[in-house]
Amino acid sequence: MKILVTGGAGYIGSHAVKTLLEKGNQVIVLDNLHRGYKQAIEFLQGRYGKDRLTFYQIDLREAAAVDQIISKERPAGALHFAALCLVNESMAQPVTYFENNFSGSLNLVKAMLANKVNNLVFSSTCAVYGESQYLPMDELHPANPTNPYGESKLLVEKALRWLGQLNGLKYTVFRYFNVAGAWEDGSIGDSKKPSQLLVQNAVRGALGLEQFSLTCPKVDTPDTTPIRDYINVCDLVEAHLLALDYLFDGGSSEVFNLGTGQGNSVLEVVDEVKRLTGVDFNIGRGEARQGEYAQVYANISKADRLLGWKPRRSLGDSVSSLLAWYKSHPNGWDY
Repeated sequence: MKILVTGGAGYIGSHAVKTLLEKGNQVIVLDNLHRGYKQAIEFLQGRYGKDRLTFYQIDLREAAAVDQIISKERPAGALHFAALCLVNESMAQPVTYFENNFSGSLNLVKAMLANKVNNLVFSSTCAVYGESQYLPMDELHPANPTNPYGESKLLVEKALRWLGQLNGLKYTVFRYFNVAGAWEDGSIGDSKKPSQLLVQNAVRGALGLEQFSLTCPKVDTPDTTPIRDYINVCDLVEAHLLALDYLFDGGSSEVFNLGTGQGNSVLEVVDEVKRLTGVDFNIGRGEARQGEYAQVYANISKADRLLGWKPRRSLGDSVSSLLAWYKSHPNGWDY
Protein backbone atom coordinates (compact mmCIF):
# COMPACT_ATOMS: atom_id res chain seq x y z
CA MET A 1 0.00 0.00 0.00
CA LYS A 2 0.94 3.66 -0.32
CA ILE A 3 1.11 5.23 3.15
CA LEU A 4 1.65 8.90 4.03
CA VAL A 5 3.98 9.59 6.98
CA THR A 6 4.24 13.10 8.42
CA GLY A 7 7.41 13.79 10.40
CA GLY A 8 9.02 10.83 8.66
CA ALA A 9 12.52 12.33 8.87
CA GLY A 10 12.33 12.50 12.67
CA TYR A 11 13.22 9.98 15.34
CA ILE A 12 10.01 7.97 15.64
CA GLY A 13 8.84 8.78 12.11
CA SER A 14 11.98 7.40 10.46
CA HIS A 15 11.55 4.12 12.34
CA ALA A 16 7.96 3.94 11.11
CA VAL A 17 9.10 4.62 7.52
CA LYS A 18 11.72 1.86 7.72
CA THR A 19 9.18 -0.57 9.18
CA LEU A 20 6.67 0.22 6.42
CA LEU A 21 9.34 -0.26 3.76
CA GLU A 22 10.46 -3.53 5.32
CA LYS A 23 6.87 -4.73 4.95
CA GLY A 24 6.81 -3.88 1.24
CA ASN A 25 4.80 -0.65 1.33
CA GLN A 26 5.34 2.53 -0.67
CA VAL A 27 5.87 5.56 1.58
CA ILE A 28 5.26 9.29 1.08
CA VAL A 29 7.03 11.44 3.69
CA LEU A 30 6.12 15.02 4.58
CA ASP A 31 8.60 16.79 6.88
CA ASN A 32 9.68 20.42 7.26
CA LEU A 33 13.11 19.29 8.54
CA HIS A 34 12.83 21.69 11.48
CA ARG A 35 13.74 18.79 13.74
CA GLY A 36 13.95 15.99 11.22
CA TYR A 37 17.01 14.96 9.21
CA LYS A 38 17.29 14.77 5.44
CA GLN A 39 20.11 12.25 5.91
CA ALA A 40 17.64 9.76 7.42
CA ILE A 41 15.50 9.99 4.28
CA GLU A 42 18.54 9.70 2.01
CA PHE A 43 19.73 6.62 3.91
CA LEU A 44 16.34 4.94 3.56
CA GLN A 45 16.02 5.91 -0.11
CA GLY A 46 19.47 4.46 -0.72
CA ARG A 47 18.50 1.18 0.90
CA TYR A 48 14.96 0.80 -0.46
CA GLY A 49 14.91 3.02 -3.56
CA LYS A 50 13.48 6.43 -4.38
CA ASP A 51 10.62 4.73 -6.20
CA ARG A 52 9.47 3.31 -2.86
CA LEU A 53 10.12 6.41 -0.72
CA THR A 54 9.05 9.87 -1.92
CA PHE A 55 9.99 12.91 0.16
CA TYR A 56 8.39 16.37 0.29
CA GLN A 57 9.96 19.09 2.43
CA ILE A 58 6.85 20.91 3.57
CA ASP A 59 5.29 22.39 6.70
CA LEU A 60 1.80 21.19 7.57
CA ARG A 61 0.82 24.80 8.22
CA GLU A 62 1.00 25.29 4.43
CA ALA A 63 -2.57 24.12 3.87
CA ALA A 64 -2.76 24.47 0.09
CA ALA A 65 0.50 22.64 -0.47
CA VAL A 66 -0.56 19.79 1.83
CA ASP A 67 -3.81 19.43 -0.08
CA GLN A 68 -1.97 19.42 -3.40
CA ILE A 69 0.36 16.61 -2.33
CA ILE A 70 -2.40 14.40 -0.94
CA SER A 71 -4.47 15.01 -4.07
CA LYS A 72 -1.51 13.91 -6.19
CA GLU A 73 -0.37 10.92 -4.15
CA ARG A 74 -3.73 9.52 -2.94
CA PRO A 75 -2.39 7.37 -0.07
CA ALA A 76 -4.49 4.64 1.50
CA GLY A 77 -3.87 6.06 4.96
CA ALA A 78 -1.62 8.28 7.04
CA LEU A 79 0.63 8.04 10.08
CA HIS A 80 0.81 11.51 11.65
CA PHE A 81 3.98 12.01 13.73
CA ALA A 82 4.84 15.62 12.86
CA ALA A 83 4.74 17.78 16.00
CA LEU A 84 6.73 19.82 18.45
CA CYS A 85 7.05 17.71 21.58
CA LEU A 86 9.22 19.31 24.27
CA VAL A 87 7.39 19.92 27.53
CA ASN A 88 9.69 22.67 28.81
CA GLU A 89 9.70 24.44 25.45
CA SER A 90 5.90 24.34 25.33
CA MET A 91 5.78 26.19 28.66
CA ALA A 92 7.95 28.95 27.19
CA GLN A 93 6.35 29.02 23.71
CA PRO A 94 2.69 27.99 24.06
CA VAL A 95 1.46 29.87 20.97
CA THR A 96 4.00 28.07 18.79
CA TYR A 97 2.85 24.71 20.12
CA PHE A 98 -0.84 25.35 19.51
CA GLU A 99 -0.16 26.74 16.05
CA ASN A 100 2.13 23.91 14.97
CA ASN A 101 0.52 20.91 16.63
CA PHE A 102 -3.16 21.81 16.33
CA SER A 103 -3.33 23.94 13.20
CA GLY A 104 -0.91 21.70 11.30
CA SER A 105 -2.92 18.61 12.22
CA LEU A 106 -6.18 20.25 11.19
CA ASN A 107 -4.72 21.14 7.78
CA LEU A 108 -3.64 17.54 7.29
CA VAL A 109 -7.04 16.11 8.17
CA LYS A 110 -8.87 18.68 6.03
CA ALA A 111 -6.75 17.68 3.04
CA MET A 112 -7.28 13.98 3.75
CA LEU A 113 -11.05 14.33 3.94
CA ALA A 114 -11.17 16.49 0.82
CA ASN A 115 -9.35 13.75 -1.09
CA LYS A 116 -11.25 10.83 0.48
CA VAL A 117 -8.29 9.55 2.50
CA ASN A 118 -10.17 8.48 5.61
CA ASN A 119 -7.72 6.39 7.67
CA LEU A 120 -5.42 8.16 10.14
CA VAL A 121 -3.14 7.01 12.94
CA PHE A 122 -2.35 9.96 15.21
CA SER A 123 0.61 10.23 17.58
CA SER A 124 -0.69 11.65 20.83
CA THR A 125 0.91 11.51 24.26
CA CYS A 126 0.36 10.42 27.84
CA ALA A 127 0.87 14.13 28.62
CA VAL A 128 -2.86 14.54 27.94
CA TYR A 129 -3.50 12.82 31.29
CA GLY A 130 -1.44 15.11 33.49
CA GLU A 131 -0.81 14.03 37.07
CA SER A 132 -1.91 10.45 37.66
CA GLN A 133 -5.07 9.92 39.72
CA TYR A 134 -4.55 6.15 39.67
CA LEU A 135 -1.99 3.72 38.29
CA PRO A 136 -1.60 2.14 35.87
CA MET A 137 -3.37 4.71 33.70
CA ASP A 138 -5.97 3.37 31.29
CA GLU A 139 -7.60 5.26 28.44
CA LEU A 140 -10.51 6.30 30.67
CA HIS A 141 -8.22 8.21 33.03
CA PRO A 142 -9.28 11.89 33.20
CA ALA A 143 -7.43 14.12 30.75
CA ASN A 144 -5.99 17.14 32.54
CA PRO A 145 -2.75 18.28 30.83
CA THR A 146 -0.24 20.24 32.90
CA ASN A 147 1.56 21.81 29.94
CA PRO A 148 0.70 23.28 26.51
CA TYR A 149 2.29 20.33 24.72
CA GLY A 150 -0.22 17.92 26.26
CA GLU A 151 -3.04 20.38 25.74
CA SER A 152 -2.20 20.80 22.05
CA LYS A 153 -2.38 17.04 21.53
CA LEU A 154 -5.65 16.78 23.44
CA LEU A 155 -7.17 19.46 21.20
CA VAL A 156 -6.28 17.37 18.16
CA GLU A 157 -7.85 14.31 19.76
CA LYS A 158 -11.08 16.24 20.35
CA ALA A 159 -11.11 17.50 16.75
CA LEU A 160 -10.62 13.95 15.45
CA ARG A 161 -13.55 12.72 17.51
CA TRP A 162 -15.86 15.34 15.99
CA LEU A 163 -14.55 14.81 12.48
CA GLY A 164 -15.06 11.10 12.93
CA GLN A 165 -18.67 11.59 13.97
CA LEU A 166 -19.55 14.24 11.39
CA ASN A 167 -17.22 13.65 8.42
CA GLY A 168 -16.52 9.93 8.40
CA LEU A 169 -12.86 10.05 9.41
CA LYS A 170 -11.56 6.71 10.72
CA TYR A 171 -8.73 7.15 13.20
CA THR A 172 -6.55 5.53 15.82
CA VAL A 173 -5.10 7.74 18.56
CA PHE A 174 -1.98 6.43 20.29
CA ARG A 175 -1.07 8.02 23.60
CA TYR A 176 2.67 7.40 23.85
CA PHE A 177 4.51 6.99 27.07
CA ASN A 178 8.30 7.61 27.07
CA VAL A 179 10.03 6.43 23.91
CA ALA A 180 13.53 4.92 23.92
CA GLY A 181 15.84 2.87 21.77
CA ALA A 182 16.88 2.66 18.13
CA TRP A 183 16.72 0.16 15.28
CA GLU A 184 18.27 -3.02 16.64
CA ASP A 185 21.32 -2.97 14.35
CA GLY A 186 21.96 0.71 15.05
CA SER A 187 21.25 1.74 11.43
CA ILE A 188 18.82 4.51 12.44
CA GLY A 189 18.20 6.27 15.73
CA ASP A 190 17.69 9.54 17.58
CA SER A 191 19.83 12.43 16.31
CA LYS A 192 18.79 15.31 18.53
CA LYS A 193 21.70 16.72 20.52
CA PRO A 194 21.02 16.92 23.29
CA SER A 195 18.00 14.68 23.18
CA GLN A 196 15.19 15.46 25.59
CA LEU A 197 14.84 11.71 26.20
CA LEU A 198 16.42 10.23 29.29
CA VAL A 199 17.66 6.88 27.99
CA GLN A 200 19.31 8.49 24.97
CA ASN A 201 21.08 11.07 27.09
CA ALA A 202 22.24 8.52 29.64
CA VAL A 203 23.75 6.32 26.91
CA ARG A 204 25.52 9.34 25.40
CA GLY A 205 26.85 10.14 28.85
CA ALA A 206 28.15 6.61 29.30
CA LEU A 207 29.91 6.77 25.92
CA GLY A 208 31.50 10.11 26.80
CA LEU A 209 29.73 11.92 23.98
CA GLU A 210 28.41 14.61 26.27
CA GLN A 211 28.00 15.38 29.95
CA PHE A 212 24.95 13.71 31.43
CA SER A 213 22.88 15.87 33.76
CA LEU A 214 19.64 15.30 35.59
CA THR A 215 17.00 17.86 34.59
CA CYS A 216 14.13 16.42 36.60
CA PRO A 217 12.69 18.08 39.70
CA LYS A 218 12.55 16.25 43.00
CA VAL A 219 9.19 14.52 43.30
CA ASP A 220 7.31 12.27 45.70
CA THR A 221 8.70 8.87 44.67
CA PRO A 222 10.92 6.42 46.59
CA ASP A 223 14.17 7.82 45.15
CA THR A 224 12.75 11.35 44.55
CA THR A 225 13.08 11.07 40.74
CA PRO A 226 10.12 10.79 38.32
CA ILE A 227 8.81 7.38 37.35
CA ARG A 228 7.98 6.85 33.67
CA ASP A 229 7.04 4.04 31.30
CA TYR A 230 9.83 3.54 28.73
CA ILE A 231 8.66 1.91 25.48
CA ASN A 232 11.01 0.79 22.74
CA VAL A 233 10.62 2.75 19.49
CA CYS A 234 10.42 -0.41 17.34
CA ASP A 235 7.62 -1.83 19.50
CA LEU A 236 5.90 1.53 19.20
CA VAL A 237 5.95 1.70 15.40
CA GLU A 238 4.87 -1.91 15.05
CA ALA A 239 1.65 -0.91 16.80
CA HIS A 240 1.06 1.68 14.06
CA LEU A 241 1.09 -0.95 11.33
CA LEU A 242 -1.36 -3.05 13.32
CA ALA A 243 -3.55 0.03 13.69
CA LEU A 244 -3.56 0.62 9.93
CA ASP A 245 -4.61 -2.99 9.34
CA TYR A 246 -7.28 -2.59 12.00
CA LEU A 247 -8.70 0.50 10.28
CA PHE A 248 -8.49 -1.02 6.80
CA ASP A 249 -10.39 -4.05 8.11
CA GLY A 250 -13.24 -1.84 9.36
CA GLY A 251 -12.20 -1.36 12.98
CA SER A 252 -13.80 1.46 14.92
CA SER A 253 -12.03 4.70 15.84
CA GLU A 254 -10.30 4.19 19.18
CA VAL A 255 -7.78 5.65 21.63
CA PHE A 256 -4.97 3.43 22.90
CA ASN A 257 -2.10 3.71 25.36
CA LEU A 258 1.31 2.57 24.15
CA GLY A 259 3.76 1.75 26.90
CA THR A 260 5.17 -1.29 28.67
CA GLY A 261 2.74 -1.40 31.58
CA GLN A 262 5.41 -0.71 34.19
CA GLY A 263 7.45 2.24 35.39
CA ASN A 264 11.11 2.94 36.08
CA SER A 265 12.51 5.92 37.94
CA VAL A 266 15.13 8.17 36.39
CA LEU A 267 17.81 6.75 38.68
CA GLU A 268 16.77 3.18 37.85
CA VAL A 269 17.26 3.96 34.16
CA VAL A 270 20.67 5.45 34.83
CA ASP A 271 21.66 2.38 36.84
CA GLU A 272 20.60 0.10 33.95
CA VAL A 273 22.75 2.09 31.51
CA LYS A 274 25.69 1.86 33.90
CA ARG A 275 25.16 -1.90 34.26
CA LEU A 276 25.03 -2.60 30.53
CA THR A 277 27.93 -0.32 29.61
CA GLY A 278 30.12 -1.02 32.63
CA VAL A 279 30.74 2.73 32.89
CA ASP A 280 30.15 4.59 36.15
CA PHE A 281 29.77 7.98 34.48
CA ASN A 282 29.38 11.27 36.34
CA ILE A 283 25.92 12.74 36.80
CA GLY A 284 25.51 16.48 36.76
CA ARG A 285 22.50 18.55 37.74
CA GLY A 286 20.91 20.84 35.15
CA GLU A 287 18.00 23.24 35.38
CA ALA A 288 14.84 21.40 36.41
CA ARG A 289 12.20 21.17 33.68
CA GLN A 290 8.80 22.73 34.21
CA GLY A 291 5.44 20.99 33.89
CA GLU A 292 6.66 17.60 35.14
CA TYR A 293 4.73 15.20 37.39
CA ALA A 294 5.75 12.46 39.81
CA GLN A 295 4.86 9.19 38.13
CA VAL A 296 2.93 7.71 35.26
CA TYR A 297 2.82 4.32 33.59
CA ALA A 298 0.33 2.69 31.29
CA ASN A 299 -2.39 0.11 31.32
CA ILE A 300 -1.92 -1.37 27.82
CA SER A 301 -4.58 -4.09 27.93
CA LYS A 302 -6.81 -2.36 25.37
CA ALA A 303 -4.11 -2.41 22.67
CA ASP A 304 -3.57 -6.10 23.38
CA ARG A 305 -7.29 -6.86 23.24
CA LEU A 306 -8.21 -4.97 20.07
CA LEU A 307 -4.95 -4.81 18.10
CA GLY A 308 -3.17 -7.92 19.35
CA TRP A 309 -0.20 -5.75 20.32
CA LYS A 310 2.24 -6.28 23.16
CA PRO A 311 5.71 -4.78 23.64
CA ARG A 312 8.45 -7.33 22.98
CA ARG A 313 11.58 -5.40 23.92
CA SER A 314 12.96 -4.54 27.37
CA LEU A 315 14.60 -1.42 28.71
CA GLY A 316 17.89 -3.26 28.32
CA ASP A 317 17.12 -3.87 24.65
CA SER A 318 16.54 -0.13 24.20
CA VAL A 319 19.87 0.66 25.84
CA SER A 320 21.72 -1.93 23.70
CA SER A 321 20.25 -0.60 20.44
CA LEU A 322 21.16 2.96 21.40
CA LEU A 323 24.71 1.86 22.12
CA ALA A 324 24.90 0.42 18.58
CA TRP A 325 23.45 3.62 17.10
CA TYR A 326 25.66 6.10 18.96
CA LYS A 327 28.83 4.04 18.45
CA SER A 328 28.33 4.17 14.68
CA HIS A 329 26.73 7.66 14.63
CA PRO A 330 28.21 9.64 17.55
CA ASN A 331 26.98 12.86 15.92
CA GLY A 332 23.70 11.36 14.77
CA TRP A 333 22.84 12.10 11.15
CA ASP A 334 25.19 15.10 11.17
CA TYR A 335 28.18 13.28 9.74
